[in-house]
Amino acid sequence: MKYGYFYETAMGKIGIAEEDGAITNVFFGNTVKPGAFEEKQTPILAQAYEQLQEYFAGQRKVFSLPLSPKGTAFERRVWEELLKIPYGQTRTYGQLAQNLGNPNACRAVGRANGLNPISIFIPCHRVIGANGKLTGYAGGLEMKEKLLKLEGILKIKRSPYRLLFFSSEGINVASCSTAMRMYSARGAS
Repeated sequence: MKYGYFYETAMGKIGIAEEDGAITNVFFGNTVKPGAFEEKQTPILAQAYEQLQEYFAGQRKVFSLPLSPKGTAFERRVWEELLKIPYGQTRTYGQLAQNLGNPNACRAVGRANGLNPISIFIPCHRVIGANGKLTGYAGGLEMKEKLLKLEGILKIKRSPYRLLFFSSEGINVASCSTAMRMYSARGAS
């Protein structure tokens, strides 16, 4: 039997599901939702919520939960690779494809990343584009940005004249465009 429960967190309402004592889904925004489940809190769901709260408070960098994501053999290999990305670091789709032994599989890796049913615990938010830009995230780019800021990967520097996003991969150009529009809107020349 699959059980799921919804929790209020610092990042909004998040659902967590489990089956046979292992986490199967984390869902919010447009992330992969489980099929039918009975809404009931179980000990493993309570433990997952507690670890999630510790992570959001900056007190946990590694999760210690039994995970059981459902997917194809290739998807599960990609998700195993995601689990190897340390807290506070990112990888590109190309790096993951290379680690899997198929450097030409970037798009397939991206697709598997997007189908990750256990977001956050399997850290698909730590995958960025080859150019260092934030790329799609089923929970929304705003959530991805918050998670990367939480981990210290994405830092924001603000001044009256610019809003630039710095990451370990460099400046996010799209954010520079936004900064320029904001700067222009203020009447500066």
